[in-house]
Amino acid sequence: MYHIVCPSKYRKVVFYEAVDVALKEICLEISNRYEIDFLEIGTDDDHVHFLVQSVPMYSPTKIVRTIKSITAREIFIRIPDVKKQLWGGEFWSKAYYISTVGKHSDEKKIAGYVRSQGTGKNYKILHQQMIKRGQRCLFEE
Repeated sequence: MYHIVCPSKYRKVVFYEAVDVALKEICLEISNRYEIDFLEIGTDDDHVHFLVQSVPMYSPTKIVRTIKSITAREIFIRIPDVKKQLWGGEFWSKAYYISTVGKHSDEKKIAGYVRSQGTGKNYKILHQQMIKRGQRCLFEE
């Protein structure tokens, strides 16, 4: 399980209602196609927090690359105004933060941290899902 933070290009404020809805839909489509489960998605004005769970054969870099490339392409297609705001270039900054979340790191603490980001009124939780147990579970009790 990973906590990923992705800032928008130039830290521009691009996460508004239409982008939030599109981002959530795209992430759920990614979840259906790839073995990446989005446990929590939350946006602030200029960055997004993802709490994701995936299979061990996907490296953290592959997970981030998959999420960033597909979401950027699809957001530019669905909401062309965003591309104009970012001067037609890239949606995401090249930088990102990723941290592992394990059984002993307490995923509830990290999920709470993800929820508490932003200044309350600016931060929006777009999606929440319970951790899937079974085949995709990274750790058993």
